[in-house]
Amino acid sequence: MNLNKLIETCDVVVVRGNDEAEVTSITSDSRMVTPGSLFIAVEGIFTDGHAYISKAIEQGAIVVVYDKPMIEEYFSRVTYVQVKQSALALAQIASAWYGNPSSLLKLVGVTGTNGKTTIATLLYDTFRHLGYPSGLLSTVANYVDGKRYPTTHTTLDPITLNDYLRKMVDAGCEYAFMEVSSHAIHQKRVYGLRFAGGIFTNLTQDHLDYHKNMLEYRNVKKSFFDDLPAEAFALTNIDDKNGSLMLQNTKASQYTYSVRGMADFKARIFEKHFDGTDIEINGKELTVQFVGTFNVYNLLAVYGTGILLGLGGEELLRTLSLLKPVAGRFQTLHSPKGYTVIVDYAHTPDALSNVLTAIDGVLNKKGQIITVVGCGGNRDKTKRPVMAREAVQLSDRVVFTSDNPRFEEPDEILRDMLEGLTDEQKGSALTIVDRREAIKTACALAQAGDVILIAGKGHEDYQEIKGVKHHFDDKEEVERITSSH
Repeated sequence: MNLNKLIETCDVVVVRGNDEAEVTSITSDSRMVTPGSLFIAVEGIFTDGHAYISKAIEQGAIVVVYDKPMIEEYFSRVTYVQVKQSALALAQIASAWYGNPSSLLKLVGVTGTNGKTTIATLLYDTFRHLGYPSGLLSTVANYVDGKRYPTTHTTLDPITLNDYLRKMVDAGCEYAFMEVSSHAIHQKRVYGLRFAGGIFTNLTQDHLDYHKNMLEYRNVKKSFFDDLPAEAFALTNIDDKNGSLMLQNTKASQYTYSVRGMADFKARIFEKHFDGTDIEINGKELTVQFVGTFNVYNLLAVYGTGILLGLGGEELLRTLSLLKPVAGRFQTLHSPKGYTVIVDYAHTPDALSNVLTAIDGVLNKKGQIITVVGCGGNRDKTKRPVMAREAVQLSDRVVFTSDNPRFEEPDEILRDMLEGLTDEQKGSALTIVDRREAIKTACALAQAGDVILIAGKGHEDYQEIKGVKHHFDDKEEVERITSSH
């Protein structure tokens, strides 16, 4: 592809060399450079691509895009493009390389602390159920219509992202739904994508290992809505204290959803069971196969988005009643001994509180809640004592255990968690580092009518220890234990 065409939307400072160069591939990873490549040097969190420019040239890069005025030696065979900001240029070049696929789809981005995966996946399921070819980019998996691809990040890098969007266009998809993480917004990974709509779920403590504070975290989320085009819609959870703030500077059409007050899309909850909830959306009654008020919010966001994308209300409600929970999100398993096990991805204080409150609402004091929970290593340490406190306050018994320790010592993570408890609370909690043993212990403690919550990993089928992923699946562990009863 012609270099001029690739960089026409970029904020270029200077071009040294042949601006008509024909580029054969684009990459920001020097290891992926092949003869004829365009290499974009981007400063990341751990490494700076500018340090790999010479390696990229050695491997045959014919164009180097960079933003630091630091190249001392220029090779005549290479074209150098200095831009104002490499991260933005990477997103723009990636979009141009794949023919601006986001402009050929109705692309909806979901952002917020909790609920992104559920909402994006249920939108994908809803539109596919109603016969519309659609794509999904999520934490659990990526889908191009019916074809599944594994995923590594909540929001992918710009090149992979545009590659998937192009695949969706080529497969005849009309709609695409994606999770938009705060990291991705901050790192400009979604820059230049054309969104038909954006959804805000909620904002609670998370990622303070990355963002300086909650204010920065909130403002990063808000910038996503600030950048939506006038033709798009912005749909926000008005019950969250940051919900209205997200809409303050957006050019998009503004809509709200609520369980507690007035909104464009409004739900009421009538009856809660472990297999579902009886609700009403905009005056129409239905039963859904989801538990907990937090899931009613998720379904409201799906309903609102469906309406804003032109679906009929009746067919939408019928489809919502057929939808099933996303893998590892409030997955309910029944033991022959009469207790219930719920596997959930809850890994923030708010998500844990939501799930435990939902369980309590259905149990109605007719059984005990036993919670198995840990915290991930090399992530926000400030939420650890808060998570422990939420677990103890909202459960009858708690077993603290290992999650994904990554490069940290599991014992140290557990010590951080226990810091949030009083001496009395510490005395009543169990600490079992081995997650398999912790789950076994919880199952041994449970009586008929009790509920065990295994929180933190949900759909993940591995445990990451010292950089190595070992197969481990909470649901499999429960099934193994309950089948041997």
